[in-house]
Amino acid sequence: MAQEAVTGPAPKQPPRPQDTEQWSPTPAVVTPGATSAAPPSDAIVLFDGRNLDQWVSTKDKSPAGWTVADGVLTVNKQAGNIETRRSFRNFQLHLEWRIPQNVIGSGQARGNSGVFLASTGPGDAGYELQILDSYNNPTYVNGQAGSLYKQHPPLVNASRRPGEWQTYDVVWTAPVFSADGKVTAPARATVLHNGVLIQNDAVLAGETLYIGKPSYRPYSAAPIKLQAHGDPSPPLSFRNIWVRELDGGAASP
Repeated sequence: MAQEAVTGPAPKQPPRPQDTEQWSPTPAVVTPGATSAAPPSDAIVLFDGRNLDQWVSTKDKSPAGWTVADGVLTVNKQAGNIETRRSFRNFQLHLEWRIPQNVIGSGQARGNSGVFLASTGPGDAGYELQILDSYNNPTYVNGQAGSLYKQHPPLVNASRRPGEWQTYDVVWTAPVFSADGKVTAPARATVLHNGVLIQNDAVLAGETLYIGKPSYRPYSAAPIKLQAHGDPSPPLSFRNIWVRELDGGAASP
């Protein structure tokens, strides 16, 4: 009599390296800049030392009225804030700034400016990363250089002395709003100051306010803004500004 075949579950195969290998989709190729500050191949260059073609006046969208000389952009306080022609959502931003060596004043009246990661209206509306001389210049810690103004002090003070160039490298994640204007995901920012981590995925409670508690107003995309602060110290300067769009990049040219 023939023996009946024995049936049952197949022997379990041991795991293989191939089981956890992902081959597609392949990441896009981006060529890094020749130096750590140089723009990578997919960056939008906002200022390369030549002109202000990428910028307008925040007040009335006329041509930006700051000074360009010797590859450097210097604040014109009388002309007011400037902002990018383009609007952005999520991005990586690099910029370099310099407090003048002959800076005067103290506290918030010493080399004050700011980069607004989303400029949501006229004046100082939006989300500000503070620029200030914080080299031996005490002030409230959520208003010193590297603070997300009035919300998050920097983790450390990485400031260089006046007259030296400094860098900000920022990853900005814009807030998300539902159709009825409610916040479904808050804004977040990670910031390196002179290569040092000073904001680690910080969650914002809303837009920057000088007085009062922050709150959100719905927006889809916004320009990046540079502040012309009215303190009496000599104006500061910028150079080498570029941005890389991340998911949900630029909404308008």
